[in-house]
Amino acid sequence: MRQSTYETDTDVQDRAILVSLVTPDIKRGPGDPEHSLQELVSLAETAGVEVLTTVTQNKESVDTKWFIGKGKVEELKALSDELGATTAIFDQELSGAQVRNLEEALDLKIIDRTQLILDIFAQRAKTREGIIQVELAQLSYLLPRLSGHGKNLSRLGGGIGTRGPGESKLETDRRHIRNRISDLKSLLDEVVRHRTLHRERRRKSGVQQVALVGYTNAGKSTLLRELTQADVYVENQLFATLDPTSRNLELPSGKEVVLTDTVGFIQNLPHDLVAAFRATLEEVNEADLVLHVVDSSSVMRDEQISVVEGILSDLGAAGKSQLTIYNKIDVCSAEQKLLLPTGGSDTLVISAYNKEDLQRLSQAIQDKLSGDTRTFLLPAERGDLIALAYRTGEVLEQAVDGDVIKLTVELNKQDYEVHGHKLAEYVEQA
Repeated sequence: MRQSTYETDTDVQDRAILVSLVTPDIKRGPGDPEHSLQELVSLAETAGVEVLTTVTQNKESVDTKWFIGKGKVEELKALSDELGATTAIFDQELSGAQVRNLEEALDLKIIDRTQLILDIFAQRAKTREGIIQVELAQLSYLLPRLSGHGKNLSRLGGGIGTRGPGESKLETDRRHIRNRISDLKSLLDEVVRHRTLHRERRRKSGVQQVALVGYTNAGKSTLLRELTQADVYVENQLFATLDPTSRNLELPSGKEVVLTDTVGFIQNLPHDLVAAFRATLEEVNEADLVLHVVDSSSVMRDEQISVVEGILSDLGAAGKSQLTIYNKIDVCSAEQKLLLPTGGSDTLVISAYNKEDLQRLSQAIQDKLSGDTRTFLLPAERGDLIALAYRTGEVLEQAVDGDVIKLTVELNKQDYEVHGHKLAEYVEQA
């Protein structure tokens, strides 16, 4: 392998050509290749890369050696020399051998979509949990590809694709990396244990949980900030939120619930990343209500909804009580507004910056969380049932009639489904 001439000093911005391969199989797959490439531009800019141009190659199948074909590689080499590129970023996942071959032919740093997303996560991770999760995902991705990342790994700290575990000298040997992966999984197990205990504590206290989910940059963090006056990072860029943030939200009734913002989803979200962040995403499974926030102004709105629904299904959260929030109505075109849903108890069209819309959303959350109001006639000596009634909902009225306690309770739907059978025989008959 000849000596590379490109520089990857951290003070020098990566100058990249973005490359997408379009085959019949890719066209038939989930998502639109053209939109995916546009999204790759946004991802690269989010990572701090200067995007020089984009290149699309249409082929019948993937070239196992060159990915885009030898002829296209030669065109790409000429273009990169002309533009002064330092990096080529591919919109699809590359094998280690393909990376090695492309590096030799192009004399550029080669990054694929997965690496780019992992790099953005490495930049954004702030908490111990987030840092562990990102490093685990990066190592799991790189382990089978070590032979193809010689240049990237030998220049530690050299811009995109080398952050995070690059400083751990990944090129040493596979055994070292496997040991590190094992250590990280143990650390993550400990984090999961603490998170589970914390969730159980919240559950026992009777506090209901609401999770914000959605495509990246749909406005989840803005909603969290506007609803709870939380001091959270809000920016018009992909993956502005990485570490989950929970804040108390006071509903119109005065009752408080916990509202949690989660990491945004994206088309072709790396499997290693989903696996590493499963502990964080479990917050969605534990929620009493899922708020699916949709960017109403996106031209790919329906596709983004499908991506989120697919990931929720993978997490086992597809059957959760859900409210779909069509956000950013204030920046929608007239045509886009005509395509928005006009009614239904499971959808809401809002702007996160409109106070009346936020009030409607708070009321909708309260309505979704509140079950029916029922009256129970409980034996006074059954303290266990009385306590259960208090845990299963909000007691609106209490009256004592001899050895019977009469409780009027606004029920928590989910808790009543689990524990309600114990109280069912004591419901006052109309």
